[in-house]
Amino acid sequence: MPYLFAHFREKLTPDGEQVHFALSRDGYQWESVNAGKPVITCQKGEKGCRDIEIVRLFGGGFIILATDLCIVRRMDENHHIDWKKAGSTGSRCISMWKSDDLVHFSDQQFISFEKYNFGCLWAPEVFFIEESREYLIYWSATVSDDAYSHMAIYCCRTKDFKSFTEPELFFSKENEVLDSHIVKIGDRYHLFYKNSGEPLMNMHAVSDRLFGEYTDDKAFEDYMNTLYRPGSYEAPTTYVLPDGKWCLMLDFFGCEKDKMGYVPFISDILGNARFKMDKEDFSFPYGFKHGRVIEISEKEYKHIYNHYNKQGE
Repeated sequence: MPYLFAHFREKLTPDGEQVHFALSRDGYQWESVNAGKPVITCQKGEKGCRDIEIVRLFGGGFIILATDLCIVRRMDENHHIDWKKAGSTGSRCISMWKSDDLVHFSDQQFISFEKYNFGCLWAPEVFFIEESREYLIYWSATVSDDAYSHMAIYCCRTKDFKSFTEPELFFSKENEVLDSHIVKIGDRYHLFYKNSGEPLMNMHAVSDRLFGEYTDDKAFEDYMNTLYRPGSYEAPTTYVLPDGKWCLMLDFFGCEKDKMGYVPFISDILGNARFKMDKEDFSFPYGFKHGRVIEISEKEYKHIYNHYNKQGE
């Protein structure tokens, strides 16, 4: 069962903050395509993107979404970043591309909600609502009403990625929350998110309804608390491995820049969030940053591999 990993890279040049692809035949061993260079380079907005989302559409084709933000372009001469400013003036749109085959893409478009005065729209993801055949787009945002001081998760719906419902609050806590990821397994909705207060770590919550209420998983929290620098993990994403195991990827940033990237955690049972770190069984050509994994067909794998390897020569 082949997989595609859409992600960005941690670099001190803008070519890292673009759309990158990697492929795997088994979900464990990953290889870059296009010689590790971007498959999409942003031409509009901040001319960079982070937090790459990719979704296969119900009727065929693909959508790629990303945070319209280039942190490298916002660094000072000492590579310092004003994240507070980025959270109130950065990425006020979501970048979007459409593709039929993952080698040809539409021009960069923007999803914008200007009248809501979002300070940022970060880490967009998509959840397909089977009952209504709608797509829920959800993202991390600050708003002007509280002087951009509290990040929470907002959402809207669309059927065609052309028209969108009015944004609404999806999930909020006393602490700021960000980097959310929703997956439905059986009749339960699993929400993974980064909690920016006490406890400072990634959290897992469950609900029998998409719009909650969600109950935090204390056992998951206890395990995360055993990790080195649990507050340095973010950007959760999950997928199912060919052997039926459940893989959770968390993006670790608490180290040297060239060593940053996703760390795999495995649960033997799909839907059971008793994950354990498993670095030994996985390999990556470089650190993959905030992205998404989707399953692809053998035909799609060969098409992508052949196209980008030829392009990257």
